[in-house]
Amino acid sequence: MIRKIIEIDASKCDGCGLCASACHEGAIGIVDGKAKLLRDDYCDGLGNCLPVCPTGAITFVEREAAAYDEAAVAANAAASALPCGCPGSSVRTIAGGPAGAAAPGAPAPSALRQWPVQIKLVPASAPFLKGADLLIAADCTAFACGGFHESFLKGKALLVGCPKLDEVDYSEKLADVFAGSGIRSVTVVRMEVPCCAIDRAVAAALEKAGKDIPLEVVTLSVAGEVL
Repeated sequence: MIRKIIEIDASKCDGCGLCASACHEGAIGIVDGKAKLLRDDYCDGLGNCLPVCPTGAITFVEREAAAYDEAAVAANAAASALPCGCPGSSVRTIAGGPAGAAAPGAPAPSALRQWPVQIKLVPASAPFLKGADLLIAADCTAFACGGFHESFLKGKALLVGCPKLDEVDYSEKLADVFAGSGIRSVTVVRMEVPCCAIDRAVAAALEKAGKDIPLEVVTLSVAGEVL
């Protein structure tokens, strides 16, 4: 059927995620750092996403599209409410753990302040990056170091990735982060193994962005000790 439906101009989208949060039907998601209409039948054509887009990337068009399926939207909403729903599917800021040490016998509080955390999923314009002290960590480091949250993450925004497994050039995305977010400092935590070259991607990104941001690189042994 021909009906009114949203269209997203990827060239204008900065990946902020505001449209995905505003879409109550779950029709929009962030894919590779850009907003994307995930399913035509989830879009009701009312356009709650339009006024929140800061770059004007979203417009209405009339085209051939599946009819809005209210039952499918309801089923998707119910599934997304389950604990297994992916926290990396939308940008959000969380409170993190309480300040101070945990009570004797209690688990250590989490210092995580936001979702998503994967470098390839985090929009360069995510609000939690603005003026942040940034921790960029190889994803193995949190498992190697038992005190990762207290030692490295507390008070910082987090980006994680694996240069070997992701097979992407992080420097492009990180350069966008450094260029526009007013990052105050960068701490890189990497493993001692040669393939863990996340610090080189950060150095290249700082050069591309033309930014002189205080940088600290911490290397962990496979046993989690600071070298």
